[in-house]
Amino acid sequence: MRILITDGDTRPALAAMRALGIAGHEVIVAGSRQPSLASASRYCSTFKAYPHPGSDPEGFVTAAVSIVRECQVDMLLPMTEVTTLLMTENRGAVPPHCQLPFADAATISAASDKARVVSLAAELGIPTPLTWVANSSAEAFSLVDVLPFPLVVKPARSRVRTGSTWLSASVTYAFDQLGLKRSLAQLPDAAFPVLLQERIDGPGRGLFACFDHGRPVAYFAHRRLREKPPSGGVSVLCESTELDPIAVSYGTRLLARLGWHGVAMVEFKEDRRDRSLRLMEINARFWGSLQLAIDAGVNFPCILADMVAGHLPPTPPSYRAGVRSRWLAGDLDSLLMLLTRSRNRLAVPLSHPGRLSSLWEFMHFWGSDLRYEVERRDDPGPGVLEWRRRLTGR
Repeated sequence: MRILITDGDTRPALAAMRALGIAGHEVIVAGSRQPSLASASRYCSTFKAYPHPGSDPEGFVTAAVSIVRECQVDMLLPMTEVTTLLMTENRGAVPPHCQLPFADAATISAASDKARVVSLAAELGIPTPLTWVANSSAEAFSLVDVLPFPLVVKPARSRVRTGSTWLSASVTYAFDQLGLKRSLAQLPDAAFPVLLQERIDGPGRGLFACFDHGRPVAYFAHRRLREKPPSGGVSVLCESTELDPIAVSYGTRLLARLGWHGVAMVEFKEDRRDRSLRLMEINARFWGSLQLAIDAGVNFPCILADMVAGHLPPTPPSYRAGVRSRWLAGDLDSLLMLLTRSRNRLAVPLSHPGRLSSLWEFMHFWGSDLRYEVERRDDPGPGVLEWRRRLTGR
């Protein structure tokens, strides 16, 4: 099968590239930057350039469709939230010979809206953090005097369309009224609605799934061991875990209600107070730690290829628990944040290890079940590229 992967300079694109290439598929990588992590892989058959989807969405869609036609692509895999939304919105422009194994644009948009997900969770009896939704800046400021602290200030969408461009809306933390007012004042009007949520202290737990028109095909679970930034964010060290039946139940109910098709990540926090799971959000796309699932035994990119070809396994595949995956460059960034910034500025919880403990843990470079996301002995190009950029700034 000939497969086109977008967003070639992302780690999920690299993971998908390697998995599909090893399986014998011909993989074309596209992106707005060259060289890219995925194009540096030995498994990349060719690279195609397109305009940046964040600043020129129409140009991106036109170029992606042109690549599909020119290369006679059988399956298109967008790898980020923006490209997934753009391609599903323009599904009608994709030539019929090419499969786009994702839900329709309206479903993906609903799943990407954190306010709608919290509302859906309430309907389904799935616990979430205490949440207040403010539809405007004025509404948010009117709540300042009645909210408990600490709080998470979370725009309902992590990527917001503003005319012909996209705005990245990041999560911040507020520990008192002054901090909350400061966070709200920095938000542009386009970032609203905004969720004001109680902060849950506990490890992040992800349920990863692939669905075939509402039917579960594969599951995988991991726990985050270290994140960037340390207060919570992108996983830099994570470990495969056995499936939690409660997480599977919650995730299945959510995705089945949405009529999900394709891959998704359902993210939870384990509340240290009572060890319950609280739903945080749905990521309606491939996720950063995709390589861990592949290493543990659930090859989501190949499962999608099999789904397109009509060769799905009768039961979800099994996998090994205890496999660890490390994004070394991101882990270094996280460590440097801990070493150079105050805990209050980083907003790390009291349960987070101190500086010396974090440095000691970082120095554990080997282990029988430890894998590195980017650095691979049999495919050194991406690792060389990433560290060359770190050293040269280019």
